[in-house]
Amino acid sequence: MTLTALANEAAALWQGQPLRLLRNRENAVFEIAIPSGRAALRLHRMGYQDPTAIASELWWCAQMAAQGVAVPAALPAMDGQFLQRLSNGRHASVITWIEGEALGEAGQGFDLPLDSILQRHHDLGQLLALVHRVTDGLLLPRDFQRPAWDVAGLVGETPFWGRFWEHPLASPRQTALLQQARAFLQDGLQAYAKAGNLGLIHADVLRENVLVNGSSLSLIDFDDSGFGLRPYDLGTVLSQNLYEPAYPEIRAALIEGYADPGLTPDLVDLFTLARVCASVGWAAPRLPPDDPVHKSHLARAEMLARRLLG
Repeated sequence: MTLTALANEAAALWQGQPLRLLRNRENAVFEIAIPSGRAALRLHRMGYQDPTAIASELWWCAQMAAQGVAVPAALPAMDGQFLQRLSNGRHASVITWIEGEALGEAGQGFDLPLDSILQRHHDLGQLLALVHRVTDGLLLPRDFQRPAWDVAGLVGETPFWGRFWEHPLASPRQTALLQQARAFLQDGLQAYAKAGNLGLIHADVLRENVLVNGSSLSLIDFDDSGFGLRPYDLGTVLSQNLYEPAYPEIRAALIEGYADPGLTPDLVDLFTLARVCASVGWAAPRLPPDDPVHKSHLARAEMLARRLLG
């Protein structure tokens, strides 16, 4: 069945009609028209998150949205359920439409005055702190299930996104450095984890997942969310800013917005390295060998690892 046919089948369950394909990565996301207006239809990639994990994500976002956090809330289909199984076994969900433009694009520098860049990252730090704070006040359902972005999920024997230090296209020099980075991360993350700052995190706070509408920010795409160490969310933000000329100022603005006195630049750099290494692992099984992302992800991880390991 084609993607368009699946979108039509799914949208009909919400009395909707697909308007356009927005993205087709882990999930295929469509803008659709439903009786109440615009919404976003997600066709969840088969074999990635199971139905219980998807339902848990939808519940979490609905709870945050109900408390005023700028995230999309799930919308029930005609049968009252948030998650629907389609004829080919793929699952679908619909969430509220969030107005705004993406904060930026991967691999492209910001085309904004520095003051605006810093203000947006300060505001993003505040938004992430709010997400974490509101989440800590929720009583999770017994069947709540999400992946683990803890020490094992990042640098254990079977990380959630794969064994990045075994990327098949890495040079011998890069492989050796990634192995050193893994050992460095294991020590640093385990030391931090002893403080117990573990909770639900977005885990994919990329520019494309932050929407800007005037002076307000919203956070979308919780598909990779799970239980992890909280600074990982900030490290994900900064992973796309490593080549920005104003990187130190952007990092400082993000940390200041998050407003945790225990969050130092060195600690955030540790989690940024964790993210860029995880991204190397993510690319290996998903992208064709000739995709330039492999080379750029490996180069970025090598650059930051050399900076932090000395």
